[in-house]
Amino acid sequence: MKHLNIVKKHVNTKTLSVVAVAALGSVGAHAELPAGAATAMAEVQTMVTDILAAVWPIVTALTVGFIGIKLFKKGANKAS
Repeated sequence: MKHLNIVKKHVNTKTLSVVAVAALGSVGAHAELPAGAATAMAEVQTMVTDILAAVWPIVTALTVGFIGIKLFKKGANKAS
């Protein structure tokens, strides 16, 4: 936030808007990816999806376990 305020102090909003629109407009000007690169990106995306599908049950089990331990400790402290 501090850096944004410094930029706002030195650059007016209109200039900043023109630069942002130009930067976003240049994104569409890039050429299409080669077939090999597109295939590699699709394989990486599939691999990431598979890894996330495998990790979510572990994350869920750990979260439930930690919450269970915390509740057990709270109950044990109240009982003693």
